[in-house]
Amino acid sequence: MTDRTREHEGTWEHEGTWEYEGYRPADERLRESLCTLGNGRFATRGALPECAADDIHYPGTYVAGCYNRLTSEVEGRRVENEDLVNVPNWLPLRFRLTDGEWLTPDTGTVLDHRQTLHLDSGVLERRTRYALGQGRALSVRQQRLVHMADPHLAALRTEFTAEDFTGELEVEAALDGGVTNAGVPRYRDLDGRHLTHVHTGTAAPGTMWLRCRTRTSDIGIALAARLTAPAPVVDLRRPSRTVQRLRLSLAPGRTATVDKCVALHTSHDPAISDPLQAAVDRIDAAPGFEQLLESHRGAWNQLWRRAELDVPGEAGPILRLHLFHVLQTLSPHTADLDVGVPARGLHGEAYRGHVFWDELFVLPYLNLHLPEVSRALLHYRHRRLDRARAAARAIGRRGALYPWQSGSDGREETQQLHLNPRSGRWLPDQTHLQHHVGSAIAYNVWQYCEASRDAEFLHAEGAEMLLHIARFWADSATWDENLGRHRIRGVVGPDEYHEAYPGAERPGLDDNAYTNVTAAWVLTRALEVLRTLPEPRRRELAERTALDDGEADHWEDVSRTLHVPFHNGVISQFEGYGDLAELDWDDYRERYGDIRRLDRILEAEGDTVNHYKASKQADVLMLGYLFSPAELQGLFARLGHPLDEDTWRRTVDYYLGRTSHGSTLSGLVHGWVLARCRRAEAWTFCQEALRGDIADLQGGTTGEGIHLGAMAGTLDLVQRGLTGLETRSGALWLDPVPLPELSSYGFSISYQGHWGIELRLTSGRLEIAVPPSDLMPIDIELPDRTVSVQPGETCRLLLAD
Repeated sequence: MTDRTREHEGTWEHEGTWEYEGYRPADERLRESLCTLGNGRFATRGALPECAADDIHYPGTYVAGCYNRLTSEVEGRRVENEDLVNVPNWLPLRFRLTDGEWLTPDTGTVLDHRQTLHLDSGVLERRTRYALGQGRALSVRQQRLVHMADPHLAALRTEFTAEDFTGELEVEAALDGGVTNAGVPRYRDLDGRHLTHVHTGTAAPGTMWLRCRTRTSDIGIALAARLTAPAPVVDLRRPSRTVQRLRLSLAPGRTATVDKCVALHTSHDPAISDPLQAAVDRIDAAPGFEQLLESHRGAWNQLWRRAELDVPGEAGPILRLHLFHVLQTLSPHTADLDVGVPARGLHGEAYRGHVFWDELFVLPYLNLHLPEVSRALLHYRHRRLDRARAAARAIGRRGALYPWQSGSDGREETQQLHLNPRSGRWLPDQTHLQHHVGSAIAYNVWQYCEASRDAEFLHAEGAEMLLHIARFWADSATWDENLGRHRIRGVVGPDEYHEAYPGAERPGLDDNAYTNVTAAWVLTRALEVLRTLPEPRRRELAERTALDDGEADHWEDVSRTLHVPFHNGVISQFEGYGDLAELDWDDYRERYGDIRRLDRILEAEGDTVNHYKASKQADVLMLGYLFSPAELQGLFARLGHPLDEDTWRRTVDYYLGRTSHGSTLSGLVHGWVLARCRRAEAWTFCQEALRGDIADLQGGTTGEGIHLGAMAGTLDLVQRGLTGLETRSGALWLDPVPLPELSSYGFSISYQGHWGIELRLTSGRLEIAVPPSDLMPIDIELPDRTVSVQPGETCRLLLAD
């Protein structure tokens, strides 16, 4: 990035760094999210260590899977919410001249300020010069890391340099257990005090500790910190806070260095008995900052090799930033945890850290780079299968109903009420009716197994999830004699705006096209698994799930007869969509400018988006994101509907003009779909997906946490969308559609045991290099030919125009 005129956005100064120059209080929350450091086990926002939480700054540290449940009083009702906990803050390190005020960019005079995120090494660097009056200045340089090799460690090095003065600088480092979850303004009416039983103390000289517990989930959390400096350290204790203080003697041009190293453990960690003792032992054994930095860089180098990405031009740096945040949230360390894909990463408190369907946009990328992480994320879903089956029984259905929002134990975590900031009203939330999340889980099971050839998982946990999700869809489908088809009623689709029919007393819509088509796909895949399972395993699975041949016959019937509504020659988003009113889009854009959250605008006017042909994000068009044109045509043919190119193009055009793009995923999906049917317009949407977080296009949301699905989706747009890459039928299928703006790029993937396969597209040429191994050759399917690439071979192909 070189255009410094774009508001909010950082700059890409040279290979591997993302930079922010100057101090802008209004941008601090955004920068803190985008400068978050993590290692897959925990992450810390990029807040300045000398600044406490306030309206400008929000330091936060989040441990994957560390949730707590509280009940609040809202509008006279008791509302229960489970949150990803903001654990004790390890960052605090403040400084001042003796007897002076503590220096922060908000209270002192800032001469220069620069924040640099070193992506290649996973280090956040800040440089600030404070004016001290009388020609004096203090230069502060900090380097911060959340260790990628040892996922329980973090470190902060601070270098102080006096300019034109001699004097003493007081430095105070702390561990703060008095934190709350207060990072999202619209949640502040809810109880955010998750920590209790905070105790502090000291261990070895220079080492302080803090321990606490979460209030209801009773997770033990412990931190130990070691301060290293050229001065004696004094230990102090405050309520909910332990402090170390020292005085540095500064001389002109000489740098004094203070290192703070921290260990973090919870009672969820394996192979420990006491989090506090584990943290104290780990900090006692931890090496100095330089050695920590060296091993941290080594771990990042290994990670980057597994996720190699080379995209020239403006898109390249943004994609690398997106990849950095995906790897920080879901690293190889995640494979050891019982966690899902948090929609906003480990970067903030939006959506309360819950797991939605965003794995649908994340796992296809991970499958080809970190398959062991994909497997672990699917295990998270399998461990909660019994809870999903209980949810289905609760509404009188068989099979498994996975929650729209999931947290610690797999129950439905979708809030009962949500706040419209425009009107100030708390409104019923019906998004729990997005039952299509089950199809997303089934899709991810299938995609992972196709990419990894993990027959063990497919024949066990994978098959079990597929069958129970298929059973739910078959049991949800009711026969309509008039239509002569099965129907699925009372759901909400990916659009999210439409929750009910106009004037209806009950929420839910009938025959959402995306829901029905993906349900048919799930049923088809489940039947395929049953046919291909080894007989002993098939018998075990049938006994375990009480499956009989009659049920499989019913699935076959439903998979061919689910109703897909059409109107005016296009696929209807749901039955009755064509009867809704048209919205005057020009009028709303003229009056409001940004209408991405059209639902909030209409509600504040006393209206509802349920009346209009208006979508928040891609719904029907999501089908073009999940399935290649040939596969989508096959699905519709199985359902008895011809889907030719003209019908699909009309459908794309129809919904393009009726979508407000109120989700960061919307631009991604539209760019993906348009790359295959209206290439000239695709790049506009691709750019929106790329800039969604760095430019905070949703208006203040990125400061509450990055949008992990959109970030991973842009990577997958290059990896699969533009290459047409599919993993199916034991082969790699490629059907490239290079955009002029992204016509040359390269990346590496792992596929069915082959590590480091390199693919490069340049000017109508495709190059595939398979590293030497004793594995079988890889079959490549192109639209006009089939080739087989042996291990150790590089294949160069000219692509058909």
